[in-house]
Amino acid sequence: MDFDVIVLGAGIVGVSSALHLQDRGRRVALIDRRGAGEETSFGNAGLIERSSIVPYGMPRKLGTLLRYARNQSTDLYWDYKALPAFASWLARYWWESSPPRLAAAARDMLPLIRHSVTEHDALIARAGVSELVHDGGWIEAFHHRATFEREAADAEIAAREHGLRMVALDGAALRAREPAIGEGFCGALHWLDPKSVANPGALTQGYARLFEAGGGTFLNGEATTLRAEHGAWTVETAQGRVSAKEVVVALGPWSDTVFAPLGYRIPLRGKRGYHMHYQPARAMLSVPVVDSEQGYVIAPMEGERLRLTTGVEIAVRGTPPTGVQLERAERLARPLFGLGARLDAQPWLGMRPSTPDMRPVIGPAPRHPGLWFAFGHNHHGLTLGPVTGRLLAEMMTGATPFTDVRPYRAERFE
Repeated sequence: MDFDVIVLGAGIVGVSSALHLQDRGRRVALIDRRGAGEETSFGNAGLIERSSIVPYGMPRKLGTLLRYARNQSTDLYWDYKALPAFASWLARYWWESSPPRLAAAARDMLPLIRHSVTEHDALIARAGVSELVHDGGWIEAFHHRATFEREAADAEIAAREHGLRMVALDGAALRAREPAIGEGFCGALHWLDPKSVANPGALTQGYARLFEAGGGTFLNGEATTLRAEHGAWTVETAQGRVSAKEVVVALGPWSDTVFAPLGYRIPLRGKRGYHMHYQPARAMLSVPVVDSEQGYVIAPMEGERLRLTTGVEIAVRGTPPTGVQLERAERLARPLFGLGARLDAQPWLGMRPSTPDMRPVIGPAPRHPGLWFAFGHNHHGLTLGPVTGRLLAEMMTGATPFTDVRPYRAERFE
């Protein structure tokens, strides 16, 4: 049970990292307490988001902050008991979201975003899962004319600068394109370069099958059993102890359960979110639609289902689900999108692993030889999984990375 590399976490980032390391000749063990793609990678909106050039910064307008303080928003709900645990994280998030720092974050993230679709395309073709992935982009819809016109003007500039394809639609054109959408939106931006995934969990599982077909080993085990012993890293699994000279922590919002005991104080937090599936009462959507002003997404999923994914809930990990955001979003979305009956017995709850500077942590641990990090992708884990795997594998095997890796180093938080 000796390997070259152990990858902890079989979400989209971990599976992609294992694949890219395997492609470069490493013998890899992929370890998770569950099956591949059954946690955070299962429940997202299914967007491979090539057009998200600017990260999701913390709003700085006074009116928005006052609305958040009243805790009545659809896009953000906070549990007052979580505020002490999130206070310093939120303070840094606010600081990093100033216009110049947000622009710097966008520049640092651009190389990863730019390669996101092409890196997915390569794995999709090899894994034979093209039926899960659809061209056509996604739609960003607006309720208020002034907001739509302002965002459309900014989008035109961004599209020209970054070579993106975007079409502005008025309300009538939006409803003509998507008959499932009712009255309520005055306009929308149709971003054409992203792709959508009809079953994100199945996509990750398809990549995991490709890994195993290439000789990779998938094991069930507990990441917190990681130990450094006699120049190697060991992990306990259901099949016994495994060891390797190198280990990758790709546990998403649970990555701190491994790095914190080793003395690293990386400010990683999980932004919670919910989803629910619905029977369409009208026509199916052809692409995902974001209610930009209310902060939820309606996405067409496999099996003729519509998936509603909510905005952000600030709560301590392990706190029971509240369902507050889902209820608020469902109330708005049901008449707009023709949502029929709920199809799930309970709402799904997941966490988006987030850093306050809106950049992932990718690279070596500063004080532990052979320990590598790949987590903290904020709202873009599905988008950035394969490109992260490529970059990490290039670093670990001594190849020249395709981009500057300094913005993602763990040392920036020390």
